[in-house]
Amino acid sequence: METLKLTPLHEAHLALGAKMSPFAGFDMPISYSGIVDEHNAVRNAAGVFDVSHMGEVEISGPAAEAFVNHIFTNEVRGMQPGAILYGMMLYPDGGVVDDLLVYRLFSEAPAFLLVINASNIEKDYDWMRAQAEGYDLSLRNRSEQWGQIALQGPDSEKILAEVLGIKEGEPLRFYTFVQTTWRGDPLILSRTGYTGEDGFELYSTPASTRLLWKTLIDAGVKPCGLGCRDTLRFEAGMPLYGHELSEEISPVMAGLSMFCKLDKDEFIGKEALVAQKENGPARRLVGIALEENAVPRAGYPVELEDGTPVGVVTTGYHSLTLDKSLCFALVDSAYAALDTPLWIHIRRHSFRGSVVRKNFYKTNYKK
Repeated sequence: METLKLTPLHEAHLALGAKMSPFAGFDMPISYSGIVDEHNAVRNAAGVFDVSHMGEVEISGPAAEAFVNHIFTNEVRGMQPGAILYGMMLYPDGGVVDDLLVYRLFSEAPAFLLVINASNIEKDYDWMRAQAEGYDLSLRNRSEQWGQIALQGPDSEKILAEVLGIKEGEPLRFYTFVQTTWRGDPLILSRTGYTGEDGFELYSTPASTRLLWKTLIDAGVKPCGLGCRDTLRFEAGMPLYGHELSEEISPVMAGLSMFCKLDKDEFIGKEALVAQKENGPARRLVGIALEENAVPRAGYPVELEDGTPVGVVTTGYHSLTLDKSLCFALVDSAYAALDTPLWIHIRRHSFRGSVVRKNFYKTNYKK
C-alpha cells in the first residue's frame, strides 16, 4: 500500500477532529463540522482551507518567459510582476496535461511560479522537464518547500487585516499578488481562490503555514475541508481536472477557449485547438438543471427522452446555495444549446432537465 503524504497541517487537522481521507496521494481533511456548515460559512462569512497539497514549480532564467509561453495556453509575454494568469498545459492533440495558475514573480530576471494540481505534480514536472530541453532556464519543483492555505469568503479581507495583521490584501485586485513577509518568513499573498467568493491564498514555509492556520482557527475562523471546496467550486462553474478537463477533454470542449490565446505565435496543442474551433468539437461541456430533486453524480448517463445516450455527468450535486439539482455533463455537441431538454439516468429512473449556463452561482464581489 502506498504511503500517503502529509501536509504541514496534518496534526492540526487530527486535533480538530477532521474527517480524513486519501486525496491525490495525501491524507487530507474532507470536513470538520460538516460540508453544509462549512459551505455556508464560506458563502456568508469566511472559511480557511489547507491547500498545501498543491504543487509549485519555479521557472527562472533568460528563456523562462519564452518557455512558459510555449507550454501555456495563455499569453505571458509582457506579463508584469504581481500578475496571475489561469490557463492550461496541453499535449499536441489538445488534451490537457493540467490546468494551472502562472505567477510572474518580482525579480530582475524573468521568473515564474506555476501552481499545479496535487494529483499531477510528478507528471507535470516530468513533462515540463522534457519540454525544457534547449532552453536556458532553471526549473525547480518547490512543492515540498511551500505550505499553502486559502482564506475564502466575503469577510476574508477584514480577517486578513484584523487577525493576521496583513494589510497588503486590501489594494490587491483579483488575480494579482504581492511577495512580502509575515513574522520574518517569506509570504506570497494572492487574491485568488476556488470558491466563487472573494478570498486570498497564502504561500509560506511549512512552519509559518502552521502558525497562520493556528492564528486563524484561534480567532474563530471556520476550518473547511475538501468536501465543501468541491461544492463551492462546482456552484461557481469552475472545472476540476480529471472531471471537466482531462487528456480527453480539451479546453474547447470545456468552454474555456478564453484562456487559450490562439492569436499568439505558438504553444503546444495550438494547432489541435484551432482545428476544434474551426470544425466544432464532437462533445461540449454543459450545465444541466434538473426539474426534480434527484442528485446527479459523476458517471451517470445523459440521455434523450427515448433513452438514447448522448453524454455523461462529470460532476453533480444538489446545490446547497441554490437548492437545485445541478450538474456538469459532457454531451454530444448537437445537444449543447441552452434550454435543450436532456434526461439524467439515476439508478433505474430518468429525470428531466435542461441545458443551462455552467456558472450556476454568481457572487456580488467585485475588486
